[in-house]
Amino acid sequence: MSLANDARFWDRTSGRYAKGAVADQPGYDRTLDRTRALLKPDDGVLELGCGTGSTALRLAGGVRAYLATDISAGMIAIAEEKHAATPLPALTFRTATAETLPSGEAPFNAVLGFNYLHLVRDLPGTLRSIHALLAPGGLFIAKTPCVGDMNPLIRLALLPAMRAIGQAPYAGVFRATELSRQIKDAGFDILAVENHASKGNDNRPYSVARKR
Repeated sequence: MSLANDARFWDRTSGRYAKGAVADQPGYDRTLDRTRALLKPDDGVLELGCGTGSTALRLAGGVRAYLATDISAGMIAIAEEKHAATPLPALTFRTATAETLPSGEAPFNAVLGFNYLHLVRDLPGTLRSIHALLAPGGLFIAKTPCVGDMNPLIRLALLPAMRAIGQAPYAGVFRATELSRQIKDAGFDILAVENHASKGNDNRPYSVARKR
């Protein structure tokens, strides 16, 4: 498996992904509200792993500039169709990753990564790239499934089996405590770690970190 395989997986599933319902709408709404409160009207914002653009279309109206990126050209094509129907001058979509964005794009005041970090193949490297893309004191805001904290049957049996038959993408296995440590090691101070699930804990901590 490779990054190209990952992109092809998301291209194949982009149509089905776009039609899927949000599993926890109240939790998602809480995440949006919390993020809006952290962003300022003059901010330049980068979203990584934007999928079909649902979050970008809800947040971009409140900032100066919003670049939403995804590894999948199929996802971005659907996002651009949505954007054409509801244009926002501040919003731009692009097929890219944290590692492939040119240095001229930086610095951003905030980088967002929702349901993203567990899908990258080099977590320390991706976090270093995010750090480099941020302005001094900029915020990294993430909501990340921590597969290491989930039912062992999921990470040890179900997920590998689904990947073997092409029904799941690459997914890194780490716990919330390990994720926080890696974010700190990449040069961030963690300001908050929250649970936005409307019922119980869905093992997707919402983290806010500031670039040192």
